[in-house]
Amino acid sequence: MAAAAVARLTAATTCRMRVSGPVTAATTSAASPVTVTLGDLPQQKRSAATATTTTSSGGSPVVVEKRAAAATAAEEEEVEEAAAVAAPKTTLASAWREVQGAGDWRGMVEPLHPLLRDEVVRYGELVAACYRAFDLDPASKRYLNCKHGKKQMLPAVGMAGAGYTVTRYIYAAPDVALPFGVDGRCSCAGKSRWIGYVAVASNREAARLGRRDILVSFRGTVTGSEWLANFMSALSPARFDPADPRPDVRVESGFLSLYTSDDLSGKFTCGSCRNQLLSEVTRLIGKYKHDDVSITLAGHSMGSSLAILLGYDLAELGLNRGGRGGGGGAIPITVFSFGGPRVGNLEFKRRCDELGVKVLRVANARDPVTRMPGVVLNEAAARVFRVELPWSKACYTHVGVEVALDFFKASHAACVHDLDAYINHLLDGGAAASATTTTLESWRWQMAAIRAGEWLQTLGI
Repeated sequence: MAAAAVARLTAATTCRMRVSGPVTAATTSAASPVTVTLGDLPQQKRSAATATTTTSSGGSPVVVEKRAAAATAAEEEEVEEAAAVAAPKTTLASAWREVQGAGDWRGMVEPLHPLLRDEVVRYGELVAACYRAFDLDPASKRYLNCKHGKKQMLPAVGMAGAGYTVTRYIYAAPDVALPFGVDGRCSCAGKSRWIGYVAVASNREAARLGRRDILVSFRGTVTGSEWLANFMSALSPARFDPADPRPDVRVESGFLSLYTSDDLSGKFTCGSCRNQLLSEVTRLIGKYKHDDVSITLAGHSMGSSLAILLGYDLAELGLNRGGRGGGGGAIPITVFSFGGPRVGNLEFKRRCDELGVKVLRVANARDPVTRMPGVVLNEAAARVFRVELPWSKACYTHVGVEVALDFFKASHAACVHDLDAYINHLLDGGAAASATTTTLESWRWQMAAIRAGEWLQTLGI
C-alpha cells in the first residue's frame, strides 16, 4: 500500500550511502531523506469516498457504508506510511554518540545499521592506509617505516578526501628474545618500526561528524619480532596506574611488551609506543578542549590489541576526563577492532566495562586469530552455569560487542584474516560464505593443532 501511495504522491528523493549491498526496506527508508508533496492527498481521499457513495443507489446502503469506511481506513494507513517515509533522515552528526557506542550499539548490530556500517567501513579504510603506506622494500631507506611524510601520507594512499590531518607517527619496539632459550636477540628485536599514526578531523569533517574526532590507527603484524610477540601468550599485570596497579587486571605479555618497551636508539622514536600515544592524545585533547571531542582507536589484528590497550590506558589514567568547556565530562573512547585477538583476562574486560571503554569487534567466524590467545582457556572455560571457576583469572576474554561476519574462499584461505576482505564483505552486505567440505575439514585439523599447542604452552612445555 505504501508503494501505491508514494506512486500517487510527488516525491523527491535524495540518498547518500557510501556502502552498497542488500539492506532491508525499513532500514533504507530510515536512513534516506525523502521529500513528499502531500497537497493532493485530501482530494484523493474525498474522490475515493465520493465514488463509493455514488454506487449506493444500486446496492445495499450497509454494504456501501462498510466499503466506504474500509476505503477511508486504507487511505489513512497509506498516508501514515507515506509520512513515515517522509520522516527526517537521521544524520551522523545527530547520532554520533550512538554510533560510537553510547548505548552499546543496541539495535544497531543485527542487522547492521547503515550509519554504523558506513563508519565501520570508513575506519577500516583508515586502518588499511597503514598497510598501503608501509615500506616493505629492503633496499629502501625507509624500510619497515612509512614511505611518506605526515602531510602526504593520506593523499599518497588515495585518501586525500578522508578529512583528517595526521599529527604524529607512532613507532613500537617489542622486547622479545629468540625462542627455545637461545642467547641473544633476533635481528629486528628492540628496533622500533612504524606501527600507525595519530590524526584529527578537519573543521569540515568535524562539522559532518558532529564532533572533533581524534583518531589513532594501527596496522597488524608484519615484522619477525612482532610475530614473536604474538606468541607470548602468558598473562601479565598491566599496572598502568601507579597509584592503583590492580594486579588482577592482566593482559597478553607480548602485546604489553610491544606497547610499553622503549627504543631510545631509534631514528624516529621518542620513548615507548605508550609514551608517544599518551603524549599526543593528551595534547590534542587540550588543544580542542572547547569542542565536542571523541577518541576513536582502530586497528587490525595485533593493531586492534594495541588499540584496546590504549583505550584502557587512557580511561584508567583519567586522561579522557574534562570534556567540552572543562565541564569534567568523560570524552567517549571507542575501539573499532578488525580481526582482533583476545587481549586480557576477565578482570581486564570488567575494568574496561567499568571505565566505559566501548569496543566494537568485527570478527570473521572463520578467522583463527579472533580465537587466540585462549583457544582453550577462554570465557567459555571461566564459568559453569554462571559460577565463576577458580582459574577464571587465567582465562582470556573478549571485550566489547561483536559484529559477526562469515566468509571463506577455498582457493585463498588466507583471506579469512585479510583486512581488505573484511571491508569488502561489509560492502557486499555480508554475503554467505562458501567453502568446500575438504577445505573446512582441513581447517578443523588446523584449529585442533592450535589448541594442542596452547595446552603445551600452558603446561610449560
